[in-house]
Amino acid sequence: MSAKTLSWRWLSRGLIYGSLGLGALLFLAPLYVMLVTSLKDAEQIRAGNLLALPTLLNWESWTLAWSTACTGAQCSGLQPYFWNSVLMAVPAVLLSTAWGAINGYVLSLWKFRGSDTLFALLLFGVFMPYQVVLLPMSQVLGWLGLSSSVGGLILVHMLAGLPSTTLFFRNYYAAVPPELLRAARIDGAGFWMIFWRIILPMSTPIVMVTLIWQFTQVWNDFLFGVAFTGADSKPVTVGLNNLANTSSSVKAYNVDMAAALIAGLPTMLVYVLAGRYFVRGLTAGAVKG
Repeated sequence: MSAKTLSWRWLSRGLIYGSLGLGALLFLAPLYVMLVTSLKDAEQIRAGNLLALPTLLNWESWTLAWSTACTGAQCSGLQPYFWNSVLMAVPAVLLSTAWGAINGYVLSLWKFRGSDTLFALLLFGVFMPYQVVLLPMSQVLGWLGLSSSVGGLILVHMLAGLPSTTLFFRNYYAAVPPELLRAARIDGAGFWMIFWRIILPMSTPIVMVTLIWQFTQVWNDFLFGVAFTGADSKPVTVGLNNLANTSSSVKAYNVDMAAALIAGLPTMLVYVLAGRYFVRGLTAGAVKG
């Protein structure tokens, strides 16, 4: 290999890594500013240097944001909103993922008359603006007696996430060889035995993708949280909005930043701990077509 070719290769590689590093720096800069601001006291914030590191680590703003900061007339911090989000997100994610897996299994491997039409109609839910369903969904929740409750929010998120989870699993299961199902049927396996013993064990990549995707969508949602909940059932995104917009004599930017980090910490942890499974699942789905 000539020196000219080698130098060109190093130059192109340097440009690629340099552009990636610059993009990562720009992307992570707001997170850095939020973190260092949350650890500063009011005097350091008034100094005006956003990028400067705190002289002393001050965790008081995190304590205030969690337990005593005012969100309107209530001064209990983000803690009750956070646990509302946990009670809402966990069952909504699990139920929508399980239901989507069954739908994808049926629509891809147990074809029936009109299954393709049903799948196409179900896909409208992926592209439908959520604002369209606010009024009819509020009426349905009222009829079911679930208005302004965590249970109603679970139902809303489960139904809203069903088109996406069905799409994920249907596309993944479409690559399963039909001979596998025929052999299982010959051996006497039925609908549910094939699903539990054959299909589900090979679904780990797409299950991880769907769980991470759904958790991110449900946890970060604000529209449904503000529209379908009451005073005691609002999720953390609504609590964060109320905290940031509560007027006071002196704006506590460190408390606001700490509250924003608390609200976003679960999704960040999910991607840090399970991000490689997410990428692996997406790659597996792309290869399987």
